[in-house]
Amino acid sequence: MTRQSLTIVFPLYQQITQLDFTGPHQILSRLPGARVIRASADGGVVTAEDGLTFPTQRLAEVEACDVLCVPGGFGCAEAMLDAAFIGEVRRLGLGARYVTSVCTGSLILGAAGLLRGRRAACHWAWRDLLVPFGATPDAARVVRDGHVLTGGGVTAGLDFALTLAAEIAGPDVAQALQLGFEYSPEPPFDAGRPETAPPQILAAVEAHTAKMIAPRREAVMAAAAALRAGADG
Repeated sequence: MTRQSLTIVFPLYQQITQLDFTGPHQILSRLPGARVIRASADGGVVTAEDGLTFPTQRLAEVEACDVLCVPGGFGCAEAMLDAAFIGEVRRLGLGARYVTSVCTGSLILGAAGLLRGRRAACHWAWRDLLVPFGATPDAARVVRDGHVLTGGGVTAGLDFALTLAAEIAGPDVAQALQLGFEYSPEPPFDAGRPETAPPQILAAVEAHTAKMIAPRREAVMAAAAALRAGADG
């Protein structure tokens, strides 16, 4: 890979969290020589969980990439069980210089067999679901283990993208991007982590996510079983 040639692929699926995708996309697309490809299993339009839509090409049409970046989203459970989608993520990931994700996108990397023996980040509510894929959950906002870089929940994608930008193009380029986007967060509340959120807020969010725990865990276990079966075969 050279600075004149940087192919970045975002594998998308229905019901992604758009900020998981658009945050890193905004930063990484500004890197020197960047060519960004948005692709999905079948091609066509992908609809995010908030209703925004994105055109994509077919993943099978993408020959290779330098950076693979998988976003998370409400649809990650279905994506983990889509053998064609996971197969393409695995194929591209095995040849990529950097294998990356944001939020629950790391579960998809896990289902593709790309996180075995590695530390990885994920949204705090689903971090423990990395274990069945042979990964070690890490609570850091951005986690690097070799060529694998993973970001925590949603907004961590911005921190992850700047970290990767510095790795690829140097810290001066990354800092110029940060300044250009005026990324200097000063949130009105210290409620962005379960360790700092008020107890009643944490309880409310946990209650909201509780209904998703069982089906998502079932999907993870099924995807992990499929991964083991493929390895044994």
